[in-house]
Amino acid sequence: MRILLATYPEKPIFQPMVPLAWALRTAGHEVRVASQPFFADTITQAGLTAVPVGRQTTDNWRRLTDAYPDRAAAERVGLPAPYDVAEPGTEIGWDATVAGYRNVLEVWHKQNNFPMVAGLVEFARSWQPDLVVWEATTYAGAIAAKACGAAHARLLWSVDIFGIARDRYRRLRADAYPDRAAADPLGEWLGGYGRRYGFAFTEDMITGHFTVDQLPPALRMEADLHYLPMRYVPYGGAAVVPRWLTTPPERPRVAITLGTSATEWFDGYTFSVQDTLDALSDLDIEVVATIAESEQHKLTRVPANTRIVPYVPLDALAPTCSVIVNHAGPGTLLTTARHGVPQLNIPWEFDEPVLARLAKEQGAALTIHPHRVTGKAVRDHVLQLLTEPAFTEHAGRLRAEMHALPTPNELVGQLEELTTKHRTAAC
Repeated sequence: MRILLATYPEKPIFQPMVPLAWALRTAGHEVRVASQPFFADTITQAGLTAVPVGRQTTDNWRRLTDAYPDRAAAERVGLPAPYDVAEPGTEIGWDATVAGYRNVLEVWHKQNNFPMVAGLVEFARSWQPDLVVWEATTYAGAIAAKACGAAHARLLWSVDIFGIARDRYRRLRADAYPDRAAADPLGEWLGGYGRRYGFAFTEDMITGHFTVDQLPPALRMEADLHYLPMRYVPYGGAAVVPRWLTTPPERPRVAITLGTSATEWFDGYTFSVQDTLDALSDLDIEVVATIAESEQHKLTRVPANTRIVPYVPLDALAPTCSVIVNHAGPGTLLTTARHGVPQLNIPWEFDEPVLARLAKEQGAALTIHPHRVTGKAVRDHVLQLLTEPAFTEHAGRLRAEMHALPTPNELVGQLEELTTKHRTAAC
């Protein structure tokens, strides 16, 4: 088969696609990965064949992060409407749902997809893929699939807030507008591309013919859709394992890793790393803190029990740790969970609070609200995770659940069958 993967150009969004791309390639299928031109080096660095499409834009996430110009002063964290329906206790009505869709369309979906659509459709019609696998908001992939008759599927990198929100929209519409004469910002936008390229809008343009979900059941949130569970396999780009990491730690190792978004998309971390290191300094532990070089100058001292590094591959670091303090970003949280390590989550934006809540509900993690983070709070929670065996036990159960899922290689056969089922004649 010919299989085309499509994503807008952000590493945390692309990297969860790589293990499945490898599996398809090693199964003998032709695989291409399409994104904007400047992202080609990131794709080829992963050992995959890049297809540059569209024009250059490099400020995709900045449009979203502008919503939080001062994170320390912001009162609300988490998901924007309509995706906040995934948060517990959130009940939003029809007007708020439609308004939410209009907003995310303007600040996110249109900006990320518009530069790619024409080039992606052109390539798809020329190359004629059998299957298009698209990141869950790269609707350009769905448009291209429809334009060439390919089967197509979403690949999730976190909880399916997009499918859940669409489910909620459709239920509200059925209740309030049973004749379907109702506003549908997302459907109308995609339908416009359909008219341009010769097909009618259908719901699969939003939710795919099926969806590949990399989260274990305990952390999963599902809509009324066809899901294919797949084991999460970490990939973080090119990395070298440092020599010190090959020696087992003599004391319990506590890692602090706060992701790349804080420094690449925002203006720094949401709490004082210095206060946290100071609060942990008298404990009989080894602290490994991955602090971006752009932030290291803010540290005035490094405690004797602390190692500061700009980066270390988490998949190599995690199995040596007793506790990992992190921001609950999907890749970080899932890599930690994959190794059965208890974690202290300090979530802030988008899906992080939802993932942190789910991990806590499983007994594998604790959470501190970002507005309540102090060095003492981190210390107290780390001690609780280190001294109460139940956290390690529950983290082990979560690990076992993750490893029970089919690997990307084991999923290939199902993808082949579903491609045959959904593929249509080329346009």
